[in-house]
Amino acid sequence: MPQFNMFVHVGADAPPGARDVSTVRTARGCRPAVRAARPLALAAGIALLGACAPGARGVTGQFPTPQTPTEREGFIAVDTRNATVRPERRDFSEERMRQLRLPAGFQINVFAEDLDEPRGITVAPNGSVYVAERDEGRVRLLRDTNGDGRADVSRPALTGLREDLRGVHGLAVREGRLYMVTETELLSAPMQADGGLGEPTTHIDDIPAGGQHPNRTIGFAPDGTLYLSIGSTCNACVEPMEEHATLQQVNTTTWEMETYAEGLRNTIGFGWHPVTNQLWGLDHNSDGRGDNWPPEELNRIVEGRHYGWPFCGGNREVDWQVPSDPEDMTRQQFCAQTEPPVLTYQGHAAPMQMSFYTGDQFPQEYRNDAFATMRGSWNRNPPTGYEVIRVRFDQAGNPTAIEPFVGGWLIEGGRAHFGRLMGLAVMQDGSLLVGDDENGVIYRISHGG
Repeated sequence: MPQFNMFVHVGADAPPGARDVSTVRTARGCRPAVRAARPLALAAGIALLGACAPGARGVTGQFPTPQTPTEREGFIAVDTRNATVRPERRDFSEERMRQLRLPAGFQINVFAEDLDEPRGITVAPNGSVYVAERDEGRVRLLRDTNGDGRADVSRPALTGLREDLRGVHGLAVREGRLYMVTETELLSAPMQADGGLGEPTTHIDDIPAGGQHPNRTIGFAPDGTLYLSIGSTCNACVEPMEEHATLQQVNTTTWEMETYAEGLRNTIGFGWHPVTNQLWGLDHNSDGRGDNWPPEELNRIVEGRHYGWPFCGGNREVDWQVPSDPEDMTRQQFCAQTEPPVLTYQGHAAPMQMSFYTGDQFPQEYRNDAFATMRGSWNRNPPTGYEVIRVRFDQAGNPTAIEPFVGGWLIEGGRAHFGRLMGLAVMQDGSLLVGDDENGVIYRISHGG
């Protein structure tokens, strides 16, 4: 009987137009196929019969996971153990928002809507909210001038910041300037009293191109040092450029970058604990290894450490599907000397922006915990993510648990969603902003009256 085995390069946040390189193996041999990334219908019966369907459309919801061959030959990055299960998008509505699940005493409302794919969010000391609208290459200003919990000012603050998947993504505020990062550029602009932005200055224009993960994020440490996250170009491979799959430290005098930590496949969300000043980050792990492994990781990021990717996942476990070996050692030896995660979370949930809670509106038990958005899976059966999570820390600053905080964007038994979450920031009044980049909505989560 013919064998069918398809290997696909796709990431948890893979852009719809990204190109996939696949190999279809049949009894007659292998042939390469290059095509635009899109949902693929791979039913178990197709795998058994050896049929090849390079143009098949995706199947939403749940369906049986295809069987895979017992022998593994050639290049393997993502295989048929992960079915493409993309919940269908539903429009936002107030009725659907009322179905969201929040802890007792919390409320949620729309802070802003009709945005164009809102990604990174940051809040200035004067309360101005800046949102990266990536596809338009634009930073939008939002302000709530009457204190009713909804933005009554919404206007572009800066445009011309690339566009599409290369557009502006990560934002950070420091000493009166808004810092912005596109796929390959780091810029800043002075913030004006009304929230507007002055003429931007380009500080770096040669950040390595992104490949599969073009979305850069930035953050300032308590001592003012700037950090830049550069994701991997692939699902699981040995990177040709040392800057990929790293966290970079940026010298804001010379604007030179230096690798701070490596083996981080795509750490979009990171931040510093308000008490210990320790750096923590949530990393996306590799796809195509099954529904649950490897898990998403919470790492304490320390200078000079390697966090395992691409050869290791989870608790320093070997990933045998990577098509090459570490230099001068076995995979087991390499993984043994890497830094294990401190906590893990469900694989394919896709952690995005993360913020520590330093406000005083939420109950005291939430202070110095972290919140993060989980954008949601495209290749897990059943789907997972589509939620806001809470990372609990004890009084000594040690993380103790990761748990759901707000959920319910995944609906219809996992066959649909009305929000893929990305941006997250704490407002000056202690409320929490959460952005949905598919329906263009920013929510405000508050506590009490």
